[in-house]
Amino acid sequence: METLGGAEFAPQMTYLNTSSCGLLPRRTVAAVKLLADELAAGRPAGAGDFSAVTAARQSFARLAGVEAGRVAVGGSVSVHVGLIATSLPPGAEVLFPEGEYASVITPFAVRGDLKLRYAPLEGLADAVRPGTSLVALSSVQSSDGRIADLPAVRAAAAAHGARTLVDASQSAGWLPLSAAAWDFTVTGGFKFLLCPRGVSFLTLTEQAQESLAPIHAGTFAAENLWETTYGPIEDLAHSARRFDEPPAFLSYHGAEQSLSLLEEIGIDAVHAHDTALARRFRAGLMELGHRPVPGDSAVVAVPELGHRVPELADAGVILSERAGNLRAAFHLYNSAAEVDRVLDVLSG
Repeated sequence: METLGGAEFAPQMTYLNTSSCGLLPRRTVAAVKLLADELAAGRPAGAGDFSAVTAARQSFARLAGVEAGRVAVGGSVSVHVGLIATSLPPGAEVLFPEGEYASVITPFAVRGDLKLRYAPLEGLADAVRPGTSLVALSSVQSSDGRIADLPAVRAAAAAHGARTLVDASQSAGWLPLSAAAWDFTVTGGFKFLLCPRGVSFLTLTEQAQESLAPIHAGTFAAENLWETTYGPIEDLAHSARRFDEPPAFLSYHGAEQSLSLLEEIGIDAVHAHDTALARRFRAGLMELGHRPVPGDSAVVAVPELGHRVPELADAGVILSERAGNLRAAFHLYNSAAEVDRVLDVLSG
């Protein structure tokens, strides 16, 4: 099985660590470098172009299956989650999976006046109850690649009148995303979406937008850009753009290119590619006597093998250790030969 993306990628190592950080396509590197050179030369274009932000927003919206008017841009998942956390009334109950990623939990925890509750991922839907205000979870768990039973969680939340927040950072870019099914989704762009750090997306239903205050609204949150640069903005954007953070232009010039590449290839094709490689890896691990976390995720975790990450790195294979697990994440720039390469090192 060959790679997808052609000449856009040229890794010098066997890179299986997209769950930590995705590789940048050549076109993305070129766009960032061009803007940096413009800025270094003092040319006006070096300030950055908001049209790149608009293009990235529109591209992510198409990938996520929502209208662009429901997408806010920012720089990190935790800031998006913090915005949602500020909207809850004191005493509200928020339900999380056990072992959920810290950026999904901490913005709620630091408030100090919310009720936080945890349940096993496989029993999360059953744990939703009357009085649960929000269910917050990652679609794919960072520590071990498990895919949540999203339809069951969504149905349980609807039955009890709870809102939903899904962090798609470990899935968007390889697992088809239907953001319209959730009150909120948050997605870091620097993993499977192949964007530079400093790119993240928040999607909100129209009803959810009404529940939030745009507490970090700045110049870019105005309905008519550049119409109000001094004094308070009286006419905020009528779309989710009023929740934008001021964009990091270098990152978003790159994001425009990365997301366009994913659209060209198609998420369905990426999903088929990534999961096929992951299945090959799981099968090989079983033959070696290891017991990977089961499932059909592009992220594969092997309990009690995390200590072998330095050894693998010395052999030119880049993976990560999370919660004691050896974690491999397969993406469009990986091949079957690379799967066999890591299995060969592990067999030694």
